[in-house]
Amino acid sequence: MSSVEDRLSELGLTVPEVAAPVAAYVPVVRDGCLVFTSGQLPVVDGKLAATGKVGAEVTAEDAAKLAETCALNAIAAVKSEIGDLDQVTRVVKVVGFVASDPSFTGQPAVINGASELLSKAFGERGAHARSAVGVAALPLDAPVEVEITVSVQ
Repeated sequence: MSSVEDRLSELGLTVPEVAAPVAAYVPVVRDGCLVFTSGQLPVVDGKLAATGKVGAEVTAEDAAKLAETCALNAIAAVKSEIGDLDQVTRVVKVVGFVASDPSFTGQPAVINGASELLSKAFGERGAHARSAVGVAALPLDAPVEVEITVSVQ
């Protein structure tokens, strides 16, 4: 087990199986030293953990936990490509999408759920650039979606 997986285990988390794509794409692509994940939904055991708009049907606090789930699924996608998560030299970029009620403006706090998990899992290597974007809708009515780009050895 990698030290990244050890840190996740200390948090009570395990790297899940890679979530199956919901359309015509692959979950992860490597190009040289960069690994790009497709957008990851908050899927747990093959099912979407929640649906709805943040600020309406889903609270910001619950959405932050769902963003953490998305990040864990992104970690799984990276692992499926590189095998050993300790090969990650840096989490370069995180892009988070939040299906938002029109009055909701707390997207950065929601995507903190993903960012904080990546920082805990990868330590200093988890510090990253980030975008947190509010959108009208996401696939399957998911409240959040997260994609990451990492650099590897």
